[in-house]
Amino acid sequence: MLELDAVHTGYGRATVVHGASLRVPADGVAAVMGHNGAGKTTLLRAAVGLLKVSRGTVTFDGEEITGLRPNARVKRGLAYVPQGQQCFPQLTTLENLQVVVDGKRRGRELVAQSLDLFPALTGLLGRRAGLLSGGQRQQLAIARALLTEPRMLILDEPTEGIQPSVVAEIEQTILDLTRRGGLGVLLVEQHIGFALRACGRYYVLESGRITSEGDGGAAAEHAVREAMAI
Repeated sequence: MLELDAVHTGYGRATVVHGASLRVPADGVAAVMGHNGAGKTTLLRAAVGLLKVSRGTVTFDGEEITGLRPNARVKRGLAYVPQGQQCFPQLTTLENLQVVVDGKRRGRELVAQSLDLFPALTGLLGRRAGLLSGGQRQQLAIARALLTEPRMLILDEPTEGIQPSVVAEIEQTILDLTRRGGLGVLLVEQHIGFALRACGRYYVLESGRITSEGDGGAAAEHAVREAMAI
């Protein structure tokens, strides 16, 4: 389980997130929703150690990791896919995957498993990543994160700017992964329907504060839209 307890964080002297608390189960999805500028990405960056927490704590599997560097959190099982379909554009799709598993005994096996999750990438292994579509790059970014064999996957706006068919594929992959067990997902998402279908618990962030939370599922959509309309 990943737990953020009364976390305050931001940039320099500017506090962006004010006392946010949330819990992500070890084998389920928690979604954070909110308007642009609400502090969602800032919250994720604090969870993975890219921003310092000025007050509050971050705990993973019962261990407080508030002061750990990002690489130490990765070793403990956190993986982060930032916003923007990030990749190494001059490398091929296959090279983007290989660079993560370089030196690992199970490297080939892990790459094969990632391609099983995202079969659309199989025919694109020799193509430069910079020439892929936005949806293909996003699938590649998630596949690369999964090569680290994480126990907690943190996704920032995975459906932003990509075609609906790929959104559906990514949603199904997330659901399949969590149903297998052994993987939790913290999802920041603008598409309310997608987020609620995927998550067991949702949080609404407004001006850096959690203003609403509840159980996921389609029945929660009205409550979330009402909370975000404030």
